[in-house]
Amino acid sequence: MKPDIAPLPRIMVAPNGAWKTRADHPALPMTIAELSDCAAACQAAGAGGIHAHLRDTAGAHLLDAGGYRELLAELALKAPGLAVQITTEAAGRYAPAQQRALVRNVLAMDCPPAVSIALREILADGEEAEAARLFADCDAAGMAVQHILFAADEVDRLAALVAAGTVPARGLQVLHVLGRYSAGQRSLSADLDAPLARQAAAGLAADWAVCAFGPAETACLAEAARRGGKVRVGFENSLHMADGSLARDNAARVAEVVAALS
Repeated sequence: MKPDIAPLPRIMVAPNGAWKTRADHPALPMTIAELSDCAAACQAAGAGGIHAHLRDTAGAHLLDAGGYRELLAELALKAPGLAVQITTEAAGRYAPAQQRALVRNVLAMDCPPAVSIALREILADGEEAEAARLFADCDAAGMAVQHILFAADEVDRLAALVAAGTVPARGLQVLHVLGRYSAGQRSLSADLDAPLARQAAAGLAADWAVCAFGPAETACLAEAARRGGKVRVGFENSLHMADGSLARDNAARVAEVVAALS
């Protein structure tokens, strides 16, 4: 029998992402120690999970199974019970084969957490059969795969892949990204309309969440929750509070969203 796939937490924090540095905000976590301390503070503020990016010694985005194993051990000590989702984001640095290799290496460590995989990235090399094998292996291990969708038409592509059996329907998880490719990376609550309409039209039964770039992050997440979704919040997407002021840290962003969803 396959292990169960854990559902998405209602609120997940994304504290650093692949691109920002301390030049953007002095409280942006870069090291494993800083990430685990940040995770503990965000858990205390109300986050149920963390979407974690690693950085190398120069501060650049890093996909590394050993680093994730170290981070998982630190999080187990500092933020016990916090759901952990690793990323496969390419960030202009990694090819689909390297992204697949990361996930397989984590699976081989027999400590599968959850993983986020951008549909457009993992299929960029046209190796759909390889992607299908990867998704099947994750499903067999009980690793939750959250499929990252940046545009409404990607909802249709995911629905077709589910129908074809390329993506398992069991425990299907989706993240709708708002504002990533808009002018100035500024999202609006209305940006939810198109992807959610396509999701409903496709009959795509998914555990879905939203993240939103820019100063309207809190408003977008509150609207997503009102429509039955879950949310990802943090410095990966916005450094600012709803009133436009610079957030003190990621925990402050989590606390504001917790209040907005209550």
